[in-house]
Amino acid sequence: MSAIDTLPPLRDVIASHGLSARKSLGQNFLLDLNLTAKIARQAGDLTTSDVLEIGPGPGGLTRGLLSEGARKVLSIEKDRRCLPALAEIQAAYPDRLQIIEGDALEVDPLAHLTPPIRVAANLPYNIGTELLVRWLTPPDWPPFWESLTLMFQREVAERIVAQPGSKTYGRLAILAQWRSDARIVMHLPPEAFTPPPKVSSAVVHLTALPKPRFEADAAVLSRVVAAAFNQRRKMLRAALKGIAPDIEDRLVAAGLKPTDRAEQIPLEGFCALARAVAAP
Repeated sequence: MSAIDTLPPLRDVIASHGLSARKSLGQNFLLDLNLTAKIARQAGDLTTSDVLEIGPGPGGLTRGLLSEGARKVLSIEKDRRCLPALAEIQAAYPDRLQIIEGDALEVDPLAHLTPPIRVAANLPYNIGTELLVRWLTPPDWPPFWESLTLMFQREVAERIVAQPGSKTYGRLAILAQWRSDARIVMHLPPEAFTPPPKVSSAVVHLTALPKPRFEADAAVLSRVVAAAFNQRRKMLRAALKGIAPDIEDRLVAAGLKPTDRAEQIPLEGFCALARAVAAP
């Protein structure tokens, strides 16, 4: 019998520790251990990896990651009410779970992790996108992580994997797909959570590429993409006029039509434009 089978059901854990989910912390607890184990499996073979988990709450996914053989799990939890429940899991898996109380936006986890590193988390809704953008835009590439397996609101998940021409295609799709392979691997209805959120959720798996898919300066690409999608209804020549005084010439040099709009431009086109903008 595995250690996960010796621990009480999550509903009992929540009841015994008084862990009602707090909206202010973006909490929605996933209590079905079959589901948390399935999410953990989407992260791949964990037996030779350290795993970073953000916002474990009462520890449903934590238990899944450990039972699936993670070499080590580092869980960062802001809500100190959850720490006693996590300590019970820690006792069931000696030397394999480390818990840090703190804000994931402020804690540097790398001092506590040994590569290879994977990230797996049911991210708090209120910081999920910010964390993803940070992980996709480090100063150097490849990043510290090999893969990200992350729960988001379905709308955010669809933005990550969106293709040109769709309403959800934008900056997040460019950031994710420039440096990683991204795909949705699971859908979860609101009733899978306690309390049920007002929206559906999805799990996205991102695998880091050894190098970006197309050559471009990261800062220039980010600036161009932000300007283009901030005024996505405008033609590129108008949306990007603040980027360079001769932006029409640079659009043509990149093989783009000045009359196109941002949502029509594929990733390769934005990278070509970033190179044209960066050119003397």
